[in-house]
Amino acid sequence: MSIWTRISEALQALSRGEPLANVFEMLRSPPERSVAFTIAVIALGAKMAKADGLVTKDEVTAFREVFHIPKADEQSAARVFDLARKDVAGFEDYASKIARMFGDHSTVLCDLMEGLFHIAVADGEYHPNEDEFLERVAGIFGLSEVRFLQLRARFVEGADPDPYTILGVHPEMDLPSIRTAWRALVKESHPDQMLARGVPEEAIRMAERRMVDINRAWEEIQERHG
Repeated sequence: MSIWTRISEALQALSRGEPLANVFEMLRSPPERSVAFTIAVIALGAKMAKADGLVTKDEVTAFREVFHIPKADEQSAARVFDLARKDVAGFEDYASKIARMFGDHSTVLCDLMEGLFHIAVADGEYHPNEDEFLERVAGIFGLSEVRFLQLRARFVEGADPDPYTILGVHPEMDLPSIRTAWRALVKESHPDQMLARGVPEEAIRMAERRMVDINRAWEEIQERHG
């Protein structure tokens, strides 16, 4: 059963009058977690689209880069997006329910934030309202400021690309300690680890860019330390 088939099943609950935000409560364990992850990205992506006032073709393309959507399932994905965009519930309500669902797996919330950043910068402009939106969502998710800055440094052109920020370490730390932090991030980004925590296979490709950024930052730090 594909992830989009499971999403369609979740949509049946919506068609019976179940509020979209409450659907998250129904999807607490694998494989349903991967469905919840996908719906969360679509729903928060729809709310974020309202932050800068429009949805561009680039943002739609970016979403397709995060998730492969078969032709037959495009209508289901669009329906989730429209439901979220029109829902009177604020994004804070969505984010809070998602945080409660994945509260025992903060790394999943980082994965989700990564997808939102990817969509936010797809049109070549990182709107101040998008930054405020993502920072607020990260706060609701319980992610530290360091985590948020790590993500922003990797995705936003003009943000501080400092390699220490990307690895979440300080320049005063010794190289062995920085190596430990780097190894932890590499392990966290392994596809098997991501699948185990409920990230759908369609989103694993995001880890490829993450690994490039992490390894490049580690190499730069090693060069600075001679």
